[in-house]
Amino acid sequence: MRPRPRPPVKGRGIFTGTGVIIAGLTATLVALLIPIWSYADRSGTGLSVLNAETVATPYGPLSALDREFVTKVRLAGLWELPAGRQAQQKGTTQAVRTAGQHLVEGHTFLDARVRDVASKLGLALPNEPNEQQKQWLATLDQAQGVDYDRQFANILRLAHGRVFSVVAEVRASTQNSLVRTLADDANSTVLDHIRILEATGYVDFGALARDMAMSSTPPITNSPAPPGPTTDPGPVVPVTPSPYATTFTLPPAASSPPPAPAPS
Repeated sequence: MRPRPRPPVKGRGIFTGTGVIIAGLTATLVALLIPIWSYADRSGTGLSVLNAETVATPYGPLSALDREFVTKVRLAGLWELPAGRQAQQKGTTQAVRTAGQHLVEGHTFLDARVRDVASKLGLALPNEPNEQQKQWLATLDQAQGVDYDRQFANILRLAHGRVFSVVAEVRASTQNSLVRTLADDANSTVLDHIRILEATGYVDFGALARDMAMSSTPPITNSPAPPGPTTDPGPVVPVTPSPYATTFTLPPAASSPPPAPAPS
């Protein structure tokens, strides 16, 4: 007589080999999904920020970094133009006066370029230097003689070194054709100014290295996306960058006025 088969015990199936495998796979899947869901729910991270702050233009996407760069180019001209004019008058050596001339020529060219770019992209530009730049100008106003030469060379060299890294970052990442060519022009101009300032013989490279290490470039602010171009920018036209060594051809004046001339 065969023994009667025992009836299955309710709730025991999950503890079988197959049940253990299924339960393990389910737990693993849940563990993988939870971090993905948590990260996707976080705002202000990764590509979501880039996409949220990037606007479409006929010249390509315009990011927050692009807009900040355009503003920085304008700000540079607002204080370096008067600083250059001043150096042509107060510099005690020909090298300092020549550096001032390069600043005037370079930023006259760049300021016209940035006003043209901003007009086509519908961006508002500042019309006075920021507080840090005003302090630098005040320091130069008070300096005299050889002290002026030294202050001029080191302040301007420090400022150009800080903006140089921003130009490189924008040139490497921008998707906007107008910003890209503006970065090309800014790169050539800033590098020329760095070299001519160093040629004065007054740059303290040790102090410069310490200052650069202690004070990094201010973080890019979340520039608000513009509502759209103020005027129809028209069809996309390739822009040919103007080499710094050639004569500057200034584009038509745009929405922002040029920097005010230095008081006589």
